[in-house]
Amino acid sequence: MSRAPAAPDARSRLVNREGRDDFAATWPWAELPDHQRLPQATTAVLRVKNEARSLPFVLPPLVRSCQAIVVVDNGSDDGTPEVAAEVVEELGAGDRLTVTDYPFAVSRCGPEHLHTPADSVHSLTYFYNWAFSHARTAYSLKWDGDMVLTSDGEELLRDLAWQLPGRDVVLSVPRHSLYVESERVGYLDLGFANAEPYGYPMGPDYLHVKAFEWELRLYPDSARHLRLPEGSSVELKWLDSDEFAHWTSPEAFAESARTRRKRREYHLFTDLAAGRWEGQPGIIRVEAPAGVHVVDHVTRTWLPQAPRPLVDRSIEEPRRTAS
Repeated sequence: MSRAPAAPDARSRLVNREGRDDFAATWPWAELPDHQRLPQATTAVLRVKNEARSLPFVLPPLVRSCQAIVVVDNGSDDGTPEVAAEVVEELGAGDRLTVTDYPFAVSRCGPEHLHTPADSVHSLTYFYNWAFSHARTAYSLKWDGDMVLTSDGEELLRDLAWQLPGRDVVLSVPRHSLYVESERVGYLDLGFANAEPYGYPMGPDYLHVKAFEWELRLYPDSARHLRLPEGSSVELKWLDSDEFAHWTSPEAFAESARTRRKRREYHLFTDLAAGRWEGQPGIIRVEAPAGVHVVDHVTRTWLPQAPRPLVDRSIEEPRRTAS
């Protein structure tokens, strides 16, 4: 008696409900012969759209810290893939960069994401898993196209990029929002402490799944946790751009306790773009010296030299408790 073919195992192969075999993927660990392991190195995976302005700041410290970079472009029209290749090539690391294209419209965070099946090519969940299927090392970083390591963060990550592969450790990276007004002026938010898991082993226990507002990467209970210190990175927010286009609408993060940070970012962005910065709790106006970009000044000089602790936790939005 013949048997029907077995359903694809998401822990070894990624397939989509649209039947797009050209955007199916086999996880790298499933392709290894018995008793072989993925190379003991770290890959930074960036999912990007219209980040040409940010990547010249984002990529150099990553190239100096990690052994491989994967850039997955999702429909940029500002030359993002070309900028990524140019920046990395100028650093002499072109052989460590993979640039690939994901041509599907991806559901925005919030209700749009919630209503999209997780196995659809339009889902954040599928998009993230597909992007990470291109990593070919034992450890991976979920890096954002607007996230810049400071000199302190770069030094720490450079050491960890060789130590974490082969270990069940989840790495959290604090980031501080930097609202960029001009080449010399920015506003640094030190009124909110935010550290998300960004580093994960590559393996079947570390896949992305669907959560309410966005995707979520699973990890086993046995995984250990490591957190870089505050001042390790900044998240760029350009005040002349739409920094919330990846959300269904502002109402999508208006109430949930999970979106406290996003509410603060939205209100600060709106006020700072209108020139209302004085009296904003936790906001520091930083002006760079002539000839130095404010992003470089903040990440190379200002934050590394700032007194600790950096964040004033007394002004964070209080957490809601059940009544």
